[in-house]
Amino acid sequence: MESQPHSALTRSAPTHSAEDSRRRELGAFLRSRRERLTPSATGIATGLRRRTPGLRREEVAMIAGVGTTWYTWLEQGREVRPSVEVLTALAEALRLDAAEKQHLFILAGRQQPERRAVAPEKVDGPLLHMLQSLVLQPAYVVGRRWDVLAWNPAAVAVFGDYGLLEGDARNIVHMVFTNPHHRRLLVDWEQLARIVLASFRAASARYVGDPDFERLIELMTRSSPEFRAWWPQRDVAHRLSGVKHVRHPSAGGMTFEHMSLSVGDGSDMKLIVYTPLAEQNSVAKLQTLLDALPAERRSA
Repeated sequence: MESQPHSALTRSAPTHSAEDSRRRELGAFLRSRRERLTPSATGIATGLRRRTPGLRREEVAMIAGVGTTWYTWLEQGREVRPSVEVLTALAEALRLDAAEKQHLFILAGRQQPERRAVAPEKVDGPLLHMLQSLVLQPAYVVGRRWDVLAWNPAAVAVFGDYGLLEGDARNIVHMVFTNPHHRRLLVDWEQLARIVLASFRAASARYVGDPDFERLIELMTRSSPEFRAWWPQRDVAHRLSGVKHVRHPSAGGMTFEHMSLSVGDGSDMKLIVYTPLAEQNSVAKLQTLLDALPAERRSA
């Protein structure tokens, strides 16, 4: 048998684009979720014999309200582009959890619609343990609306006791614009306040129409002339880190480098960590503030 030139073999080899690979992975993911789901879990009556593990394609299509042929093409990795509504229906039909649903939308190249959380935001044990382990780093966890949900003693020492604040008063935007103590604390208040506002607007875009966001924005518009003047400018920013200069009432000037870290559990919570810098002897000052904390304020 006569061998082919290497160049001919190269030309005849099939090539797959990244888009082809993504569609095939989407189909394989859907198939794996379908095959693990028992008919009884969806209320489908089964006969004596089922040669297919899990649900059949036509059963998934029926539950999701889509055509069987179209769904088959989707599993086969063909060039079909499901809408957000169809993906949501498929996620419900296949009983996907939050992580699986997010994975489905990513593979389909779609942005998952944000839904208003119905349950109160909760900081779980592992994150609380991490928070408390940051002894010489003020840190706190904020929720989707930037409400402070948990904090460590170092944050109390520098920024004040969040436990004394209730409701909207424990919100970062509310504190920056309307809390006199917090405002005096920030050396470059206007610059930081504008950055906070622009970052909050960018984050809140995913929750347009959310009653809790709208109520906070209305409250801030009434309470702060600066917020009232700057909010209509619609500036946006995505700032994850920076340097913050603090004027503490007893320790004096301090400098921190801060970083925002997303919590990867689908909750939209963030861990904000402040690391004291050598500038202005900030590390020693923080230690002094921590040592001076009353015992009851050393545990958040």
